[in-house]
Amino acid sequence: MRAWIETHAQLHTEQYAVGMPDTPTPYPCLFTPLDLGFTRLRNRVLMGSMHTGLEDRARDFPKLAAYFAERAAGGVGLIVTGGFSPNIEGWLKPFASKLSWPWEVRKHRQVTDAVHAHDARICLQLLHAGRYAYHPLQVAPSRRKAPINPFTPRALTARGVERTIAAYVDAARLARDGGYDGVEVMGSEGYLINQFASARTNARTDGWGGSVTRRMRFAVEIVRRIREACGPDFILVYRLSMLELVPEGSDWSQVVQQAKAIEAAGATILNTGIGWHESRVPTIATSVPRAAFAGVTAKLRPHVALPLVATNRINTPEVAEAILSGGAVDLVSMARPLLADPRWVEKARAGKPHAINTCIACNQACLDHVFQNKAANCLVNPRACAETELNFAPTAAPKRIAVVGAGPAGLAFATEAAGRGHAVTLFDAADDIGGQFNLAKRIPGKEEFHETLRYFRHRIEETGVDLRLSTRVEADALAGFETVVLATGVTPRPVDFPGHDHPKVVGYLDVLNGRVEVGARVAIVGAGGIGFDVAEYLVQPAPSPTLDPVEWMQEWGIDPGFDSPGGLARPAVSPAARQVWLLQRSEGRPGRRLGKTTGWIHRATLKAKGVRMLGGVEYLRVDDAGFHVRIDGGDERLLPVDHVVVCAGQESRRDLLAPIQAEGRPVHVIGGADVAMELDAKRAIAQASRLAAVI
Repeated sequence: MRAWIETHAQLHTEQYAVGMPDTPTPYPCLFTPLDLGFTRLRNRVLMGSMHTGLEDRARDFPKLAAYFAERAAGGVGLIVTGGFSPNIEGWLKPFASKLSWPWEVRKHRQVTDAVHAHDARICLQLLHAGRYAYHPLQVAPSRRKAPINPFTPRALTARGVERTIAAYVDAARLARDGGYDGVEVMGSEGYLINQFASARTNARTDGWGGSVTRRMRFAVEIVRRIREACGPDFILVYRLSMLELVPEGSDWSQVVQQAKAIEAAGATILNTGIGWHESRVPTIATSVPRAAFAGVTAKLRPHVALPLVATNRINTPEVAEAILSGGAVDLVSMARPLLADPRWVEKARAGKPHAINTCIACNQACLDHVFQNKAANCLVNPRACAETELNFAPTAAPKRIAVVGAGPAGLAFATEAAGRGHAVTLFDAADDIGGQFNLAKRIPGKEEFHETLRYFRHRIEETGVDLRLSTRVEADALAGFETVVLATGVTPRPVDFPGHDHPKVVGYLDVLNGRVEVGARVAIVGAGGIGFDVAEYLVQPAPSPTLDPVEWMQEWGIDPGFDSPGGLARPAVSPAARQVWLLQRSEGRPGRRLGKTTGWIHRATLKAKGVRMLGGVEYLRVDDAGFHVRIDGGDERLLPVDHVVVCAGQESRRDLLAPIQAEGRPVHVIGGADVAMELDAKRAIAQASRLAAVI
């Protein structure tokens, strides 16, 4: 990673560094303070902006304050809030977060006071959605509809442009009144300021469009006037769109030109923006290699003197330190990693990376929740954004508890309950912990599950759980426990079509565990999450422990030099390892139930590999010739496959439930053993954690 960054980097300007960390640490660059002249950041960790849903209602501000307070107490240097619009037109959705009236300031004091109590700094992000606003009042530089939005924007008049700039300035003043140390101006990801800067969305012919200089004038005026209004001792972070990943996007020369103009206008820090929301290139999902975009930030170093922030898929101290030690980047931005573990910074400083609950970039409980109008949460940390509700206080009545099953639910319950003081024994018939996580980590692009299992191993040792692997227990062996928790997971649902017992037909467990050498032509029965995972496993070559960023960029069509318009290049997809058909009985497009923010990535990946994804399939029979099917009621077709892999769902495994209940002992059923719908680690871990908090 470092060598790749240094390709684009020059020696780092030392004007902002102020000595070494106050205490010894294995990550000296990460914990070197940053002097901004009028204030000092205690380290190089910026908690990046992420909308949680708690920003939208005044009644949720105590929760928002508690959420940020935990991250500040955990050692973060600078926090940036979720986006607040400077006016009603810029709302992300009706009645979403906004700061434009004086009476809205008071609630923000709860947040800023909570953060300052722990010696951290906090900036409020100013975000005008522009044509991404999900309401009919939306405005934009030109009347050009976003492909991801049903609403068409109204083009701002010249007076409207001036009013909008004034709204930004007023919002920055109000943020200062609310106790914020500064603001971040959101100039990337395809929101309003980015829409003005890009020829893709700005077709104006007045003073706010046309040439590059006039298109970026909107951004420059906002920064200049905020600096004039708020004075020299106010942090002004500008999030610059450095790699847009859309056709007709800015090329590198335009990025540099805007960066220099923003610096001259009075910005304090330049943060990195990657991609637009309408881009068809993933930027933050788990399949994106770690720090894949750090090189674009480093490439800007020779052109500006401001501190630069690298962002996207930075989730471990080792990765963060490597980026900073290259000398071209001054801070690292992490949002979801601090959702996953509020004490990330504290643990890294103490030299305990093994104790960090690492973000796996699944998006299932953070971004997917926000798009569903629910408060953000975290698959690996259900307490995120629920700090005032979910707590694990020491128990006053310790119990002897048996947990059967060391999958996600069993691990979460066992470690949280033991952490509260219960005596917990955790049984599993397998020779290692993890359950279904051991399958997930084998899927290309899901290698981060290794980190979750590493974390749980640490927690088992830290909390004193008595772990008994390779142990299959019967009900009578649990007689000495006061409470039993069944986390026995699921078993694959059998199929009954003719030929289901043919040697060609195999289960997904045998495939992912390497017990079957799958042939060159494969049909997959079931197009849910497991079916898609198996398809990705089969079309990719043998996965390596870490994703290769160069190969990944080639596959997704990213210019490795970041020079071209939008940073795009012609994709160079490697051949699929196998020919695959992905089938489902129900009509319609396979994959509709996948995650809102990541499902399109899985579909695009398989499409690029030539996978045939078919709905409305009737399974007729399997024989030596292959798989006979009928599609949408048409004629019989033969798929000449070597194997048929069954991914037709799961059934709960509850063999122990009835015998334990018959003995009249307390028993709780969690995770897949409770509900066997698609393997749902988010629900399993949340359910287990909430039970552990009250048992």
